[in-house]
Amino acid sequence: MGRLALIGGILLLGFSAGADDKKPTAKPAPKPAAKAPANKGTASSGANKGPTTSGANKGPTTSTAGHGPTTAGAGHTTTGPAAGHSTTMSTSGPAHNAPGGGAGARAPVQQAHGPISRPEPRGSRTISTPGGNAVRMRANGSRSDVHVAARGNARAMDIHHGLGGGRRVEVERRDGSRVVVERGGRGYVQRPYRYGGREYAHRTYYRNGRVYDRYYAPYSYRGGFVSVYSPVAYFAPAYYGWAYNPWAAPVPYAWGWGGNPWYGYYGAYFTPYPVYPSASLWLTDYLISQTLMTAYQERAAAAAQAGAPGDAAPLTPQVKGLIAAEVQRQIALENTEAKNAQADPASSGINRLMSDNVQHVFVAGRDLDVTDAGGAECALSQGDAIQLTGPPAADATAATLIVLSSKGGQECPKGDLVSVAFADLQEMQNHLRETIDQGMGDLQAKQGHGGLPALPPSAQGEPVKTAFAANAPPPEQDVATQLNEQAQEADKAENEVAAEAAKSGGAPAEGAAQTPPAQISMGQTIDEVTAILGKPKNIVDLGTKKIYVYNDMKITFKAGKVADVE
Repeated sequence: MGRLALIGGILLLGFSAGADDKKPTAKPAPKPAAKAPANKGTASSGANKGPTTSGANKGPTTSTAGHGPTTAGAGHTTTGPAAGHSTTMSTSGPAHNAPGGGAGARAPVQQAHGPISRPEPRGSRTISTPGGNAVRMRANGSRSDVHVAARGNARAMDIHHGLGGGRRVEVERRDGSRVVVERGGRGYVQRPYRYGGREYAHRTYYRNGRVYDRYYAPYSYRGGFVSVYSPVAYFAPAYYGWAYNPWAAPVPYAWGWGGNPWYGYYGAYFTPYPVYPSASLWLTDYLISQTLMTAYQERAAAAAQAGAPGDAAPLTPQVKGLIAAEVQRQIALENTEAKNAQADPASSGINRLMSDNVQHVFVAGRDLDVTDAGGAECALSQGDAIQLTGPPAADATAATLIVLSSKGGQECPKGDLVSVAFADLQEMQNHLRETIDQGMGDLQAKQGHGGLPALPPSAQGEPVKTAFAANAPPPEQDVATQLNEQAQEADKAENEVAAEAAKSGGAPAEGAAQTPPAQISMGQTIDEVTAILGKPKNIVDLGTKKIYVYNDMKITFKAGKVADVE
């Protein structure tokens, strides 16, 4: 496998202070506190232009988002996804030899077989049925993917069983809406929305008992459609300038994570900076912490208590510096977009990221299975960092990236070259921007407290809401019910397609990977439990205490959250 030689471009201040928050002693000891890079704009060897402030009360002038490190020499993708085959069964070919590491190296893109669009890893096989359905089996005999042709109100349904044990269901409905359901009943419902002659994708999310919405602008890229995040509000130009530029002096900041389970669990993987010379570094730790916090909440308690794998490759100061450079670029980009109060897919989408000769870094916002240079399947999980190796070939449908950090186990190891679909990279970029926006709001609210520098008066104004968001429909409050119904429909469809494939002499209907076993965790809400298990046989209502009785278990809720399972 190729291995990355992280080169110069990030200058580190020699801070020796320890982290302000201590990990629980029961967990593995964390690495020494990450040193804070001197704020030079980005990790670029060249100048990175962005918002500037000439005085406390003056707004910044803005140039285009800056550029980071560039590398000469780009390889070529050896193969691209092929059209579906007409044969009933296909088996992935021999492994490709991994190309040499370094900038510009490419991971061969594994071919897709039949109606399943995901690349087929080495050793797996795809069984297509006469009805247009398909099942893919991993080399170990487990079921990885199921494609369901038109069924009910669905034009198509795709089910993926992840290496980490989760299941993801994606459904394209006949009315143009889309439903995505993941482990634990979380996911979103997406519907088209038009305003001012532009089309947006309006997503209503359900996650950890919370309902919220986001907006995206669909655009065409390399023969497909991806959706770029569209902020619903923009800050004052002076605030972007304050967030982009170095602060007057580095400041310590105590996050208060010391007693949180997620912080102890990921103690060996993530260490916050001891001091912050700029908002971009503060926002980098905010991005990583929010991503890991969400990842911990979304995993079953039993899995989390088992402890993190011991072969992790943590986020180093150099990798965090590269992420901080991306954060700073996005601040400058959003400041430019704020002038028109709308996102521009041409500049904020992956179209630019794939063609500006910058080796951009992406942070995984959800668990994702990919293939490496040898054709093997491996996992990326929330909070993993990967870096573009060079511009994709003109006919490519995926990009090659190198893994910069890994949590070990079944994850792609550090230095692996992996192929990631453009749509998945756009979702990672969306996650970055969404979390930065959230962090910018939190930072503005906390300025002047806890050691953070105070904002100048010109940067203290409330964000201005965009017209498209002000006139948009509200979030769908029944989203949890829709997701639960879609998950149940996926269960039925998967079993039927597996049985159909078995009759064709392919995959066994039983004994392969079925829907993951229900996993109930302490603290889950009633909605989360019913999304996983469905409606109970009986409910014992004792006021603030409720007992849900199922065929094989009883779940006790106190104040609306799981307190006991029998």
